[in-house]
Parts: sequence; C-alpha cells; structure tokens
Amino acid sequence: MTQQVPPILPLAPVERIIRKAGADRVSEDAGLELARVLEDYGIDVSREAITLAKHAGRTTVKDDDIRLAVARIKKT
Repeated sequence: MTQQVPPILPLAPVERIIRKAGADRVSEDAGLELARVLEDYGIDVSREAITLAKHAGRTTVKDDDIRLAVARIKKT
C-alpha cells in the first residue's frame, strides 16, 4: 500500500462541508478524500488563473482570474 501525502486543507472544515451537505456522520477517510479532491481542483483552478493573469501582463492573481478560471474549467 502506498503512503499518500496528507492534504494541505485541515480536516475539520472539510468535514463541516460534508455535514453541511447533509451527512450526519463523516468518516476520517471521507474527509481526507474530499480534502485531496478539493486540493487537486484548487491547484487546477490556480494554474489556470495564473495563466490568465500572465496573459493580462500581471504577476498578481485577482479574484476575476479565479472566477474566469473556474468558468473555463467547467467548460472542458
């Protein structure tokens, strides 16, 4: 069995997200897996937003870059 790197996101807020969606109880493995998924998605969005900022001639990523990056990722 391969050892996975723990996610950057803290488990408590991730588990709260799952409970907010309607779960009564959340296993630790479920929290870890959602944290990994959210982290992967966040990295994808961030990379796209960085590309958009660079295209605009900026080194600073802005909220508009994040929103546009999410919209572009949803299209694919």
